[in-house]
Amino acid sequence: MTETTASPPGTSAASGSIATPAPVPDASGTIPFSFEAPAQPPETPPSECVLPMPATGEPAKVFAAGAYGGRDLGFQIDQSGNEAGRIDVAVNHPGAPVILMLGSYDPTIWHVGWSRGTRIAAVLIGGYHRQVVTGLPKDVPVLISTYDNKGPCGYFYVSAERAQTLNPIARRAFGRPVDMVYLAQKGRVLVGDALGDAGGLITDAGARSDESFRIADAQLAGEAGLAYAESRGWVRKASQADANAWLAARSAQPKADVPPIAGGRPAGHISLHNGYVVLKAFTLPEGLYGAHSGTFFVPKGVPRPQGTLGHSTLYDFNTLTCTGAGCERD
Repeated sequence: MTETTASPPGTSAASGSIATPAPVPDASGTIPFSFEAPAQPPETPPSECVLPMPATGEPAKVFAAGAYGGRDLGFQIDQSGNEAGRIDVAVNHPGAPVILMLGSYDPTIWHVGWSRGTRIAAVLIGGYHRQVVTGLPKDVPVLISTYDNKGPCGYFYVSAERAQTLNPIARRAFGRPVDMVYLAQKGRVLVGDALGDAGGLITDAGARSDESFRIADAQLAGEAGLAYAESRGWVRKASQADANAWLAARSAQPKADVPPIAGGRPAGHISLHNGYVVLKAFTLPEGLYGAHSGTFFVPKGVPRPQGTLGHSTLYDFNTLTCTGAGCERD
């Protein structure tokens, strides 16, 4: 989600979800609490690539941090079909306020902590797929701009190879370039100075758990969504016999204005990557692109599935027509 203003107390900057009351915090105000996330609301990006930052009284430092993806979490937080990752960001820069520019290509949960004396003034998060952040103080403005949510800053992620893309976006959002880039390793990154005697890091008492961002099984995308459809009996795994049946049915059809081929036409080939036979009416999961695409056979008497094929291919025995990316290969 995108936000240009701070979330109310007890809500997430990424979803606006209301948290259950936390235990009484200690003097630091950083005690954790349990949380069960409600359904994800629609995400609406702001119209301008600008963050309303509080007056700090001194120039802020702009620090960029991130990676292509974080450490695997084993579940999805969006409908891209990609597994979510986690990146922990520790900020240690007492004195001048800090503006964070965080970016990851893959869907990512960002956990932010900081040292005492460090002030985080604003956070811009970019990526291709969904990005969420937790652990920030409630008064820190956050803007999330990804390819998927069509955010006003466009999409970016932080890596050594793409460092040249960061300053133009930083100047639009903050009016100044990036002071330093920090690359995450294995889902962790230290921003600013070495910790040394900085003491323990802290985070907001309302920091949400990773599981609270997990989408429901019925919303799973890509291969996970297909596995869910199989578990519900909507589809079954396809075999070479299913592919052969389609090739035989197609070869038996007369082809208009096509000369005969000595020895007959070649049998053809059908990829069975993520291959399924549709058993009843259902809606295709989102995210069927690239490696997450599928191959579907629709037997006679079974309705075609609803939804978006993406890069998938559908062979319909009702009409003996093929739809999708792999049709020229059969």
